[in-house]
This record gives sequence, C-alpha cells and structure tokens, in this order.
Amino acid sequence: MPIDVVRFGVGHRRPQGPAGTSGLAGTPIAGDARGLIAELAFSRGGRIEPHANPNTTWFVVIEGGGWVEVGDERIRVAAGEAVLWPPDVTHGAWTDYGEMRAIVVEFASPDGTGPGVLEGRAVPVLGAGERTAEPAEGELREDPGRLHRGYDPAEGEPR
Repeated sequence: MPIDVVRFGVGHRRPQGPAGTSGLAGTPIAGDARGLIAELAFSRGGRIEPHANPNTTWFVVIEGGGWVEVGDERIRVAAGEAVLWPPDVTHGAWTDYGEMRAIVVEFASPDGTGPGVLEGRAVPVLGAGERTAEPAEGELREDPGRLHRGYDPAEGEPR
C-alpha cells in the first residue's frame, strides 16, 4: 500500500478561507464523518468571526501568533500553543499586526457515530471516505538557497 501524502501550505491553499472568515487562506488536509483537519494561514488583520458549532475543536498555532476568544475570554497565542474550542461555545481567532498559521482539528463526536463535522456556517459535510483534495504528484526540488537569502514576503509565509 502506498503512503498517503497530502500537501498543504504555500501553493496548495484556497485563496480565501472557510465561510465566515476574512484575510485567510486554507487547505483541507483530511476529513470524514469522524472529523476534519485543515491548515489556515492568517494575513495581517485576518479573522475567523466568532461563531459556535457542535464540534470539539483544537486550534494549534504552528507559526506566528495572534488572538483567540472562547466564550467571553480573549487571550494572545503564539506558535507552540494549542487552544481548545469546546462544542457549542462561541469562539474565534484573529491577527492584528502579524501573521499566523494554525492547524485546526475538529472532532465530530466522541465515539465517531455523530452526523459528521458540522460547520458553524452552511458548509457541506464530506461523506465517509471522501477526500477533500487529490494527492499531489511530483517530487521535491533542490533548495535553491532561499534559506540563505533571508525572508521573502512575496512567498506569503510569516516571518
């Protein structure tokens, strides 16, 4: 059986994020009736509007930082921190002067027998076994020395 690889990040993101967002680009990584995993890239001033949904969700910051809210609480978050968004509690996230990348992991129900991932806004739910994207084809290229040139804001990634 071949190894299943799904690419995400620069060059693989949708130009706009999920419904109810602004200043975001995102890539679904995997999803089925048990849950959903996606990468989100917040630009400066990007935001997920406050909303609630029935899913237990982990918002895992992997680069940069910003703000999250859960209920009436607001805190600053940075790379290396994960925030729990409990089911049916209003939550959101945003950036102000910087950028942020996060992995979002949503669980549909504790035993996987629930109706599937239900978005806070009307977004279709994937059926069991359906893929959100086709596996990528190709190969990795040699590093053209980008790491030695320094940061290039045109590449779309946070510093």
